[in-house]
Amino acid sequence: MRLGFAGLAAGLLSSAAIGQVTAGDGDWATYGHDKGAQRHSPLKEITPANAGQLAPAWVYHMRPATPVNTADANADAQRRAEGLPPAAATPDITAGGAPTGPFNGQRARRSRFAGSEVTPLVVGGRMFVSTPYGRVVALNPDTGAELWATTIPGPGQPSLRGVEYWAGDAQTPPRIVFGTRDGRLIALDAAIGAFAEGFGDHGVVEMKTPEILNGGEARFYGMTSPPIVYGNLIITGSAVQEFPAKGAAGDVRAWDARDGHLVWTFHSVPRKGEKGYDTWAPGSAEGRSGVNAWGFLSLDEKRGIVYMPFGAPTFDRYGGDRAGDNLFGTSLVAADAKTGKYLWHFQVVHHDIWDGDLEAAPLLFDAQVKGKPVPAVAVISKSALLFVLNRETGKPILPIAERKVPASDVPGEKASPTQPFPLVTPPLGRTSFSIKNDITDLTPELHDTCAKWIADNQMVEGPIYTPIHLDKVTISFPGLLGGGNWGGATYDPAQKLLVVNTHDLGQVTKLVPSKGFLPFERGQPSGRFRPDNSRLLCQKGPWGRLWGVDMTTGKIRWQVPLGISDEAPEGKKLTGRPSMGGAITTAGGLTFIGGTDDNRFRAFVTATGKMVWEVKLDAAAHATPMTYAGKDGRQYVAIAATGGTFLDSPLTSDTITAFALKPKEAGQ
Repeated sequence: MRLGFAGLAAGLLSSAAIGQVTAGDGDWATYGHDKGAQRHSPLKEITPANAGQLAPAWVYHMRPATPVNTADANADAQRRAEGLPPAAATPDITAGGAPTGPFNGQRARRSRFAGSEVTPLVVGGRMFVSTPYGRVVALNPDTGAELWATTIPGPGQPSLRGVEYWAGDAQTPPRIVFGTRDGRLIALDAAIGAFAEGFGDHGVVEMKTPEILNGGEARFYGMTSPPIVYGNLIITGSAVQEFPAKGAAGDVRAWDARDGHLVWTFHSVPRKGEKGYDTWAPGSAEGRSGVNAWGFLSLDEKRGIVYMPFGAPTFDRYGGDRAGDNLFGTSLVAADAKTGKYLWHFQVVHHDIWDGDLEAAPLLFDAQVKGKPVPAVAVISKSALLFVLNRETGKPILPIAERKVPASDVPGEKASPTQPFPLVTPPLGRTSFSIKNDITDLTPELHDTCAKWIADNQMVEGPIYTPIHLDKVTISFPGLLGGGNWGGATYDPAQKLLVVNTHDLGQVTKLVPSKGFLPFERGQPSGRFRPDNSRLLCQKGPWGRLWGVDMTTGKIRWQVPLGISDEAPEGKKLTGRPSMGGAITTAGGLTFIGGTDDNRFRAFVTATGKMVWEVKLDAAAHATPMTYAGKDGRQYVAIAATGGTFLDSPLTSDTITAFALKPKEAGQ
């Protein structure tokens, strides 16, 4: 089927007629700014001295005037990738329906707004955005004016975290490439938004091939994060099911950016005869789902290495049917970017039964070892542990040791007796909870409510990597949202400082006997460590932090609470808050971050962690910001703010806002 598009040049002009789209020094041309995901910009107009003068330069509303139907099934694809249940059905409030359920406010708003975690790209004078309303758009980065908009037919929305840019070649103009949540890979002409002729079927490649589905349901396969481009290859991860155990494979694949044909496949669950196959009990690897890269890939373009962070195998809370370490589950794998050939791996969690997905973009930087630069990669886990490896060999740069962890008492489960722990950098968040000592003291009332909730449900505590018990509610820190999450870290190379946000979101879970496809399943209560869906958590704070880690030593240089609880008593509001999305750094000495569910966007001094600017947005900005130089020469910082996502923030907006210094402050 031939697909249409709309914009300034719709059906009238070719990309050649209006000029090529090429990257410049002030651009943000890929999710991580660079393919090594440092998320560090050389721009320095905005500094700690003038950041207080930042103001909105423009606002773009992603929701079109005629709303596109955003079915709950699209949002549920990513909820499945995170191991959460499908969202409650949206009531038809326009027809007088009464919302019900624990998040009735958010669900009611779904008929109006949709959640986004997008990081825009700016390349060659255009900003590219995938929206949660079935469209990809190009904007004027100086004004936010729409240059073109392309509607993506079908039920699957464009990936919610953004798109990727391919620079083209001598025969093919630059393209914007992205996946959809129903498993299509799409290429658009970057100049005019037209579906790229010659790429697949009129710009669309069907990714749900028989060999990837393994006989499973097609609805369980899609993409929620952008791919990454290496030369003329588009390298893709995927979002797949959390259960049942058998189904769509989480393989990473590479496609030709010119015509869309499949070039190579890396089997995330090894086939017979491949490395790692013997880490699975006989027969348990065949047809196994999970072990997917639903987050972000990174590239060492000079060395031609792609770094793939993989998630847990299915089912991610019970592994009795998959004894062994289960490679390449919850592992960082390095492969030849041209061929997909395995190079090395490091497994962050053996035999993962905690949904410990390793999905933040691996961060590439040069470490100093005995006075000499060593190519390094840093990975932050949901377990709030930071590992630093030689990115050529996978060997630790900062020491790592295997430590004993608790055994499982669930029949048939054989938890790994040890797990890897970094020995220099301490955990970047809470990794245990004491019922006696750690219940919140924010207010006496909250303390008593939490204590009663814990006692009434006969909850039990345990250190990190305590397996979930059978018919006994386990308090786990971190929970399935971390710790760290897909937002990952940023790196300032001048200061040799890694900056990362984490949150202390605990989880309460138990296993119960099942009559379904698994011997056991999660039982009630199962969810966040808070009573009655309160925004106030049951453990002592801080509940969210921003960290500065000195990468010459691995030691913590600073840490600060990130976020406030508006409903907390005066003098106690700086609790830190859960956050989703990451930070960026700039040569101006600033760290910018949204992420928190308190609807704030902030700037910190990178060297010290001191906050120098804060603005309240219309909704929570559960996304990673970006910065760029406009055609007018000014530095802009942009962020999407819609609410929603897995923190269940109210869906109250649809905006991308670009901030800049007031003209006088910018020297104009």
